Amino acid sequence: MIARSGKTGLILLLLLAGCNPAGERPSRASASPPAAHASRAESPGRIVFLGTSLTAGLGLDPEQAYPALVQQKLDSAGLPYVAVNAGVSGETSAGARRRIDWLMREPVAVLVIETGANDGLRGLDVDSLRANIEAIISRARQQQPAPRILLAQMRALPNYGAAYTQRFEAVYRDIARQYGIPLIPFLLDGFAGVDSLNQADNLHPTAAGHRQMAERMWRALRPILQYGVRSKE
Repeated sequence: MIARSGKTGLILLLLLAGCNPAGERPSRASASPPAAHASRAESPGRIVFLGTSLTAGLGLDPEQAYPALVQQKLDSAGLPYVAVNAGVSGETSAGARRRIDWLMREPVAVLVIETGANDGLRGLDVDSLRANIEAIISRARQQQPAPRILLAQMRALPNYGAAYTQRFEAVYRDIARQYGIPLIPFLLDGFAGVDSLNQADNLHPTAAGHRQMAERMWRALRPILQYGVRSKE
C-alpha cells in the first residue's frame, strides 16, 4: 500500500501482519453456513468473504467484524443471502489459494477476495500474487453456475521501493479489468492510523473501523445482489 506518511505506513505494516502467521484454517462454523441460519429464506445464497485479519475481525467479537455487519444489512434489505466469514489472520495469497477448494465445497453465490496484504508486507513476488489470485478466480468459476466475484484492492508499503509498490497495486487493477470483476477500493482508506478507529494496541480496526469497512463493502455488494434477486423473479 502506498502510505502517505511514516506513521500510517507503520500502522498498516503491523495491522496487516495479523496475529496468526501459521495461517490456520477457519473453523467449519465460520466457513460454512451454520445450522442457526436454517430459519433464513429457503436455500439462501452464500457470500463468502475470503480474507486476512481484516476480514476475520482480529481482536473483536465475530459479530463486530464487517462480514457480520454485512449480514445485518442483508437482513434489513430482505435479501436472501448468508455472509460467511472465511478470514484467516496472517494468511498470504498462497494460503488463500490452498483454501479455495475447501471453501467451494458448497455452492457460493458471491465470492469476495480480500488477499495479498501479507504478500506486500513480506515483499513477496508480485507475479506469484497475480498467479494466486487468478487461480482462485479460475477455481471459483468452475462452479456451475459460477459465483459473482468481487476483488478488494490491497496496497503495498513503500519499504520495497516505488517499482514494487506500483507493480503490486497494478495487479488488482489488471485482474479486475481482465476478468471483468468489480474492484472494491482499499478497505482501510481514510482511517488507517486514526486512533479512534483502531484498537488499544493501535494495530487493528475497532468496531467503528469495521463499520466503515462494512459500508464500503456494502456499496459494492448491494447492486449485484439486488440484480441477482430481480433476475430470478
